[in-house]
Amino acid sequence: MTGGASAVSQATHTSGSRTGPDASLQTAIDSAIRYLLSRQTSQGCWVGELEADTTLESDYILLQLWLHQPDANGRWDPPSASRISAACRRIRDAQLEDGGWNIYRGGPSNVSASVKAYSALRLAGADPQERAMKRAALRIRELGGVQAANSYTKLYLSYFGLVPRHQVPSIPPEIFLLPANLRFGVHSMSAWSRAMLAPLSILDATKAHRRVPAGAGIDEIRADREPPAPELVSWKRFFLLADRGVKLLESTGVARNRRRAIAAARAWMLGHLERSEGLGAIFPAMLNSIMALTELGYGLDHPLLRREVRHFEDLVIEDESGFRLQPCHSPVWDTGLTAFAIGQATDTHDEVVRWALGRAADWLIERQTRHAGDWSVRRRSLDPGGWFFEYSNEHYPDTDDTAKALLALGVVQASDPGRQGRAEERGLQWLASMQSADGGWAAFDVDSGPSILTEVPFADHNAMLDPTCADITGRVLEALCQRGVGGHRDAVERGVAYLRRTQDTEGYWPGRWGVNHLYGTCFALRGLRAAAVAERDSAVLRAGEWVRSVQNFDGGWGESAASYEEGAGYVSAESTPSQTAWALMALFASGDYTSGSVAEGLDFLLSRQTPEGTWEERATTGTGFPRVFYLRYHMYPQYFPLIALGAYARRKAWQ
Repeated sequence: MTGGASAVSQATHTSGSRTGPDASLQTAIDSAIRYLLSRQTSQGCWVGELEADTTLESDYILLQLWLHQPDANGRWDPPSASRISAACRRIRDAQLEDGGWNIYRGGPSNVSASVKAYSALRLAGADPQERAMKRAALRIRELGGVQAANSYTKLYLSYFGLVPRHQVPSIPPEIFLLPANLRFGVHSMSAWSRAMLAPLSILDATKAHRRVPAGAGIDEIRADREPPAPELVSWKRFFLLADRGVKLLESTGVARNRRRAIAAARAWMLGHLERSEGLGAIFPAMLNSIMALTELGYGLDHPLLRREVRHFEDLVIEDESGFRLQPCHSPVWDTGLTAFAIGQATDTHDEVVRWALGRAADWLIERQTRHAGDWSVRRRSLDPGGWFFEYSNEHYPDTDDTAKALLALGVVQASDPGRQGRAEERGLQWLASMQSADGGWAAFDVDSGPSILTEVPFADHNAMLDPTCADITGRVLEALCQRGVGGHRDAVERGVAYLRRTQDTEGYWPGRWGVNHLYGTCFALRGLRAAAVAERDSAVLRAGEWVRSVQNFDGGWGESAASYEEGAGYVSAESTPSQTAWALMALFASGDYTSGSVAEGLDFLLSRQTPEGTWEERATTGTGFPRVFYLRYHMYPQYFPLIALGAYARRKAWQ
C-alpha cells in the first residue's frame, strides 16, 4: 500500500483527490491514524482508559473505612470524604431499573456486584429506607441475598463484622510454606490468584477486623434461604470439610506453624511489591496488600504503605465524566496494538509516522523484562524476555503482551536497530519456551495446576487456574511466524495441532480474554494462517463459514458477555466496531476479501466513523474473569478497526 502516510502528515494530504470506495477507505485509514497519533503520550506510548463495573468503587469505599476508622461515637469523617461521595454517585448512577447492579453493559443484575454496591452505600451513610436502597435490597434478596455473593465479597464484609467469619472460607498462609513447584502449591494457581491470596492469607491469619460507622448494617439484604449445599460426594464438599478442619485447628491453637506461615506470606508479598507499581499491578491484589500491610504494623506514615497507597490512588480517574477507578493500566497492550495498527496500515517512510512509531518502539523495548519472575519456577533455565501489561510489573510478564509487543516491533523501527534485534530475539525465545505441554499457551505460566483446585471454597472468582486458550495461542503463533519460523518450528507445529484440537464442531474457538467466540476465532485463525495453514483447510473453511453465519443485519457483528454463561453458546448483541473488526480480521485470515459479508462489514465500519477518525462504542468487549469480571477497553474501537481496514487496503494494493 502507498500514499497512506502522506495523509497523516500536516504538510500534505493526497487522498482527497481519490474518488469512489478506495477514496473512502483511504480517508478512513488516514483519519484513524491522525487521531491515534494525536493520542500518543510524551513518553511515546499509548494508554486508554480501562473501565470495569462498580465493584471497584465499592471496594474503594471499604478501603477508606479500613484506613480511616470511625471515632468512639461511630462518627466517620475520613480525609477522603469528597472522593467517597464521588464514588457513591458513580455507584448510584449505575443502578439498574430492577434495583441491582450488573457487571457488563446491558447485563442482568449480579448478586455479588449488588451486595458490594449496597454495602458500600450503607457504610457511606445511605438511608436503607430511601426508595433506591429499598429497591436494591429487594432485588438482592430475590437473587439469594448476601449468602449468594461470591466468597471474596463476603470475605471483605466479614472484616467489618457484616458477615460472620465462620461463613467465609479460610485462606491459610501455610500454602506459602509449600515448595514452589508443588503440583498443588501456590504456583499451580494463576498469577493473579497468587497475588490476591498472599495478603488475604495474612488478613485471615491475623483475624483482621475494623469497626463500621454508627447505624451501618446489611441485615436487610440477607435472604431467608441459604444457597444449596454441594453434592454429597464431590471435590467441593471435600474442600468445604477441609475448610472446617482448618477453622477448628485455628480455634484450638494447634496450628503451630502459623507464625512461620505468616512470615512466609509476608516475605512473598514484600518481595513482589518491588519492581512493580503495586502488588501484581492489579486492583484487587493492590487493595489486599494495603490492608495486609496495616495488619503487619505499617502505619499510614510508613514510606512503603504510602507508596502502595499512591500506586492505588493512581488508578483513580476524576474528570467531567465523574469519579471512577481502573482495575489497572494498559500501556504496553495499548502501545503494542496501536503501533501495529498504524505500522501495518500506512507507509512508514513518512517522517511523521516513522518518528512516532520509532518512539513507541523505543518505549516498548525499555519495558522488556530483565529479571526472572514467577514464570521461572517452571522455566528455571530460561532467560527473561517477556513484556507485561502495565507500566511496571516485572514479576508478571505475559505471553499475550509479549506476542503483541513482538508483532508491533515487526512493523516499526526503533532508534537502535541492533538493540531492537536483540530484544526481539530474547522475546521470541522466551515466548516459544512458555508453551505448555498440551501445545497451547496460557497467559502467565506454563502447565496450569489440576482442575480440582477450582473447587476450593475461595476459587469462585472463576480464575483459579491459568489454562491455555485459543486466542493467546493464535497470537503467539502469529508472532513466532512473523519473521519466519526459524528454530521454533516444533513449537509452531504443536500450536497448530492445539488449535485444530480445540476448535468447536460449529467452527469457532471460544475466547478467554475478549468477548468471546468472535475474539477467539479471530486470533486462532490469524495464528493458523501465519503458520501457513492453507485457506482451503477444513478448519479454516469452517471457521470462516461460522463467522459469516453470525453477522448482524446491519452488516456488523456483536456478541454479548452472556455467551460465557454455562450452555449459552453464541449470544448475539448490538454490532460494535471492535467485534466487527475481529470478524473481518478473521475472514481476511480465512482468505475471504470479496464476500458480501466482508463488503457489508467494511461498510459498517466506514459509515460509522466519526469526523475525528474515531468509532463510538459503549459495549463491554473485554474479558477479565468469565462470568465474574469484564472490561471495556476505551481504545479497542480505535485500533482494531484500523487493523481491519489496513489489512483490506493492503490486499487491494497487492491485486
